[in-house]
Amino acid sequence: MSELRELSERVRRLEDEREIARLIASYGPAVDAADADAAAGLWTTDGSYDVEGWSMSGRAAIHDMVNSSSHRGLVDAGCCHFLGPAVVTVDGDTAVAVCESLVLVRTGTDSDTDSGYRVWRAAANHFELVRTPEGWRISRRTTRLLDGNETAHRLLRRGVAGEPL
Repeated sequence: MSELRELSERVRRLEDEREIARLIASYGPAVDAADADAAAGLWTTDGSYDVEGWSMSGRAAIHDMVNSSSHRGLVDAGCCHFLGPAVVTVDGDTAVAVCESLVLVRTGTDSDTDSGYRVWRAAANHFELVRTPEGWRISRRTTRLLDGNETAHRLLRRGVAGEPL
């Protein structure tokens, strides 16, 4: 392989990894701003999101989740969905990524001296992604609580190894 071709492939892989990391990092700001269009747009049209047995299929279902009364209650009270740095493995036009996430919820009010945030959830997130004409999109996301269960541990191991579920 020529040095130029090798360099070109390395640059493309780095650009892909950066785009995927940005896509994953965009989830928190989108859902915390209750921007259902932006959040749903991170997925392929037929993409899925399985979080603790709540399975959503397609952008419309993810859009509905962001607009749901339970999610709007979190946003209106003050919350932060933080997805940590992702480990990304690109294989041509598909990729696997894994990260951990925290959801922080606001406690108290501005007048409370104990006002602040507490960790409401800590979870493992496994992503399968595909390159589309729109750029990289999530085709499958699986999220499980980090509560000692083996399922969450398996998500982490497989993601770090770059393996789909």
